[in-house]
Amino acid sequence: MCVWARRSRNLVRVTTTISFARGAPSLDIIDVEGLRAAADTAFTSDPGGLTGYGTSIGYPPLREWIAERHQVDPRRVLVTNGSMQADAFLFDALVGRGDSVIVERPTYDRTLLALRNRGADVRMVELETDGIDVAALERVLSAGAKPKLAHIIPNFQNPAGYTLSAAKRERLIELARAHDFTIFEDDPYVSLRFEGSPLATMLSMDGETVVYASSFSKTVCPGIRVGYLVGPEELIARVAKIATSTYISPSMVSQGIVYQFCRSGALEHSIETVREALRERAEALCGALASELPDARFVTPEGGYFLWIELPRGVDVNALFQAAAARGVQFVKGSDFVLDGAESSLRLAYSGVTPAEIEAGVKRLAEAYADISSAVPAG
Repeated sequence: MCVWARRSRNLVRVTTTISFARGAPSLDIIDVEGLRAAADTAFTSDPGGLTGYGTSIGYPPLREWIAERHQVDPRRVLVTNGSMQADAFLFDALVGRGDSVIVERPTYDRTLLALRNRGADVRMVELETDGIDVAALERVLSAGAKPKLAHIIPNFQNPAGYTLSAAKRERLIELARAHDFTIFEDDPYVSLRFEGSPLATMLSMDGETVVYASSFSKTVCPGIRVGYLVGPEELIARVAKIATSTYISPSMVSQGIVYQFCRSGALEHSIETVREALRERAEALCGALASELPDARFVTPEGGYFLWIELPRGVDVNALFQAAAARGVQFVKGSDFVLDGAESSLRLAYSGVTPAEIEAGVKRLAEAYADISSAVPAG
């Protein structure tokens, strides 16, 4: 793709688009050969299981593998077409029009859209660098809010990249028990830690108050479209009925391939490959921002795909978005992840770009920022 960008009075030829917009691994860090081998094994070992309709609970061997990984009964697991499908089923089961739902501010834009489309009363609670502000949540609850659900992305949160601390995990569970709401632990990035020590899941701390979701999109590949829910047996049975009426069953082919990929040990190898690439890319992004865009404030990530940037108050990220696009650079505006505000914020995804692309992209972004800054009248 070729883009012509205007800088001052000169046209600059930009030959490629560099996208910081999509949270997905690039092809070079996906184990294509491992997937090909897993597919061959899956079709050889269980052709009937893969080619039939299956059941709404998912491919049984994969369901059992997930249950063993989380140390729960398989009846507490449901495997879906991606984690967004799992989210949708859970919302259908628990959230009705007018029901109050707690979410982080900012939060994943698709979750926000899904809840608003269901007519939920979305209550955003500020996100701090160690997770949701539990003191602010307590104030919301004390003021009379009676949420059905609190949606929490605990590890390397999308879009901010922050991780919920151990102390806040414990306090959230205490609040959920006291105020009778369910914690939805949405955890697709949990395996992608490249610094520090992993924290216990809230699911492992309380299997009745917490419903857990994760995905193989971030660790295997996005195209595989396999996610899952873990929760109380009665709730999972209700969700299975919704799944049955929605699609009879999810894709047995995809789930059978994921099962063989996991069973062979290729998953752990894939996770390690992705982790190392993410570490290198995060370091490149933070270094480039410090050098080229010193006005950007951010927290160095310890894992995951995303970096949240705060620019000085008054910076128009809408204008920056357009100026960056003219230079062949894409990102997501911070305002997409909130109900209102965040006009001077943006999210950069570093998972799908190489270190060289990151350096080039940040330089273009800095040029765009310099142009919109010079266009603002002094005083």
